[in-house]
Amino acid sequence: MADPVEDRELARQRLRLWVSMLKSVRSIETELRGRLRSSFDTTLPRFDVLAALHAAPQGLTMTDLSQQLMVSNGNVTGIVDRLVADGMALRQNEETDRRAFRISLTEAGRAKMTEMLEEHHGWIDEFFAGIPEHDLARGIAIMMDLRHSCGRAV
Repeated sequence: MADPVEDRELARQRLRLWVSMLKSVRSIETELRGRLRSSFDTTLPRFDVLAALHAAPQGLTMTDLSQQLMVSNGNVTGIVDRLVADGMALRQNEETDRRAFRISLTEAGRAKMTEMLEEHHGWIDEFFAGIPEHDLARGIAIMMDLRHSCGRAV
């Protein structure tokens, strides 16, 4: 089988970039998990579900929520069940499909998420504070190019 890599040094650099990206994301996620736990007694997956629902005031179906978070319905169901039990979210049958549910935030859930988002934005700003604005724009463009090259324009 022939080696598809034409430029081994370029391929090595791409691999280094990939590993560096993973380490950076994991480092930030670890810090976010700790801060969410200590400041709000919540988890990153729960925060992600709340954020997706906060961005969709009309609510989301379980399928739409799963697709936005790029996880299975099963992964989201347990989190949604706990949010409903905690009074943070509502689960309502879809009018067009009685088997489907639409999930939306309650007023308490929206208020709590607004509070968490303010803190979260501050944390992210803190993490990236040392990066000049032109490098931020360049980094965003690179990430968008990468998503497009992988077939996922998110």
